Amino acid sequence: MTQQPTTYDAFAAMRIPEYRNLMMGRFLFIMGLRMMGTLVGWWIYELTNDPFAIGLIGLSEVIPAVSLSLYAGHVIDISEKRKLLLRGVSLYFTCAIFLLLLSSNYTSTQLSNHWIAFSIYVIIFFTGIIRAFTGPTFGTMVASIVPREQLQNATTWNQGIWLTASVTGHATVGFMIALLGNTGSLIIICSLVAIGFLFMYQLKPKPSLNEPGEKKTMDSVKEGLRFVFKTKEVLGALSLDLFAVLFGGAVAMIPVFAKDILKTGPIGFGWLNAASDIGAILVVILLTLFPLRKQQGKKLLFAVGGFGVCIIIFALSEWFWLSFFVLMLSGILDGISVVVRGTILQLKTPDQMRGRVMSVNSMFINSSNELGQFESGVAAKLLGVVPSVVFGGCMTLLVVVGTWFKAPSLRKMEY
Repeated sequence: MTQQPTTYDAFAAMRIPEYRNLMMGRFLFIMGLRMMGTLVGWWIYELTNDPFAIGLIGLSEVIPAVSLSLYAGHVIDISEKRKLLLRGVSLYFTCAIFLLLLSSNYTSTQLSNHWIAFSIYVIIFFTGIIRAFTGPTFGTMVASIVPREQLQNATTWNQGIWLTASVTGHATVGFMIALLGNTGSLIIICSLVAIGFLFMYQLKPKPSLNEPGEKKTMDSVKEGLRFVFKTKEVLGALSLDLFAVLFGGAVAMIPVFAKDILKTGPIGFGWLNAASDIGAILVVILLTLFPLRKQQGKKLLFAVGGFGVCIIIFALSEWFWLSFFVLMLSGILDGISVVVRGTILQLKTPDQMRGRVMSVNSMFINSSNELGQFESGVAAKLLGVVPSVVFGGCMTLLVVVGTWFKAPSLRKMEY
């Protein structure tokens, strides 16, 4: 008797109730987080009128995020994941409340713009500490809920939901700043984070697969690093994205392009912020329904190279719709990169090391956004805004060429 071929179920992971709760909670949390990041960039530029001040936001968050990443991975691997996640989300909610108080009319009359900006940097510093633990914990939860054979599908949904939350946050906060101001927008952000917490509260406990005290902290951290540097496909994918995001961080300068070059207000600023995420959502939906079947490594390299070209065109554009289009195209290419990299990471990592490997991923990838934001601010100060973004796009292309020749195992990888 012939066996009937199994059909691909694009909604396999989402049929798991606990995974749906995790994704709903993550959607609301990331939406609030992205709204807050976008609002803070606009707020700081209004207070200082200095592109370098935007770069300092990234530096304020990246210092604690990078410094604590490896230790956070060790803590995640020996901790009960649900409790750690809920603690992180509640602390992030507290930071949002402090920003809300700082945005009030009373505070603005009592403090100078200089002190308000300084206070924002301090709060963002604390969100960097929280992110060092919270971001990787989301990644470890996925593999503890979803069967291994559904990990590729779950990873694609995870990235798609993250991107959908990101684009929704980026786009809506521009409208909200225009309609409600900073204070009203922060009330919405606090509400979203609180509701997300309620969804995550319904998750089941996820005990550690490692015994506390089984390994010394430094030995545990070194074990995670050894695994990443020994697994060439993981190292290649992480390094490629690290340098591409570091040098191609044009998004950090969008407040300057929106206000000074394209002459648009908060609404146009919101759409430009959302453009890359709109493209990423479109491609992630397609990849969920029609996953990449072969030559994923080569497609990853082409996608990152195309991303660099889009950044160069964006830097040179003086037309709003051309800028919007190339940012959206950059998002499509970045979405391919994110899905391929995420799948490589989930499939190659042993369960008992997920916290440490996800923390290294966080250090390489998530923190590169903030470090890239700082790099963009410094480059804009030294070279000017447009030349600095062109430089970033060119460096991204050089990184892709270098990776093509230096990491043949990544180029040839298929899963």
